[in-house]
Amino acid sequence: MADNENLPRNSSGLSGEYFVAAELYRRGFSVGLTIGNAKAIDILAEKNGKAFQIQVKTIRSKKSVGWPLMENQIKKNVIYILVNLNLEEQPDYYILFPDEIRKFHKQYNTRGIVTMAPVNRAGMFLNKWGKIS
Repeated sequence: MADNENLPRNSSGLSGEYFVAAELYRRGFSVGLTIGNAKAIDILAEKNGKAFQIQVKTIRSKKSVGWPLMENQIKKNVIYILVNLNLEEQPDYYILFPDEIRKFHKQYNTRGIVTMAPVNRAGMFLNKWGKIS
């Protein structure tokens, strides 16, 4: 995307959800997007009679420190897919369970963040779509 600076920042989250939904659909899942702000689940996915609740967090580029996420928003039984849109190339997808995401989470007074560098270094999460089965 050549003109990525003009992409509205509030479009990043929705873009990430659509990218994840497309990837899941491509892998044989039935997919439903939830609608609205401040929701706990972004995507409901089903495959072979098994249902999954998915929360998507999206950043725009590799220059970002990490994905915004408040500690009290980390829920059990939810799969977290962290998306880096990359804007100049294909998105990166990091698939984590709640206990894994807690390892990389930092909570501050007014914000929480899942820091990118350690998630990247761990090398266990990038494109691990097989974790959702």
